[in-house]
Amino acid sequence: MSTEISTNTAPARGLALATFDDAWRFWQMVAKTDFAPKDFKGKPEACLLAGQHGAELGLSPMQSLQSIAVINGRPCVWGDAALALVQSSPVCEYVKEYTEGQGDTLTAVCEAKRRGYPAPTISRFSMADAKRAGLAGKSGPWSQYPERMLALRARGFALRNAFADCLRGLVTAEEAQDYPQAAPTPAVTVTQPEPPAATEPSVYQKAMQSIVRAKTLDRLDDIRRKVAERLGDKSLTKWEHDELAKAVLDKASTMDNGTEHFDAQEVAAEAQAR
Repeated sequence: MSTEISTNTAPARGLALATFDDAWRFWQMVAKTDFAPKDFKGKPEACLLAGQHGAELGLSPMQSLQSIAVINGRPCVWGDAALALVQSSPVCEYVKEYTEGQGDTLTAVCEAKRRGYPAPTISRFSMADAKRAGLAGKSGPWSQYPERMLALRARGFALRNAFADCLRGLVTAEEAQDYPQAAPTPAVTVTQPEPPAATEPSVYQKAMQSIVRAKTLDRLDDIRRKVAERLGDKSLTKWEHDELAKAVLDKASTMDNGTEHFDAQEVAAEAQAR
């Protein structure tokens, strides 16, 4: 018969937040006080999510606020809270922590025995491991309290291996703090293409625009003569000249006496001569 014991425990003492509205009002109040840790101060949404995450682990609201952290965008549990969660579970028979060696051979050891299992889960984390990971001598706790940091690493590995159901996959915050931060995604700069440079209208285009805008027969006659000159100096091709001459006659036909003013045969003869 299995000696495994259920992980269900009695509900934690303290305030029971039965509804979402209750929880929201409570965390709004807490976020305004000094009870909220620095990273949660003035952030009721973050407080609410930390409280919910802690509740799933079996922590009371205020325990959750002090025990849950978000490191590099990942929810974590502080090492002492992880130990408390495991020790309060009926599946935990014992957790032993000690060190071996000294100096560079200093090694932290954590034995975590799960009830009903024949042997404890044993994890070690040495100063040599810390050096390989680039942690030894790192500014902050690794320089000030290296033995404590070694113990937290060994503890985190042992507890996660032996009591994954209690910690629900959360790593210790002390371990998460040592992970390299992902480089921020560089902002994508969208460069608008430069508008194409305005091109100078060709002689043909200018002449056609002038024909369209012409209001009198005299103006059309002046355009006709200039078009003939441009054919002579090779600014216009024969085809362009003929098209412009036709456009002049078509525009003249819309004006009074326009067809009498221009002789199509004369225009064509002039073009042929050139």
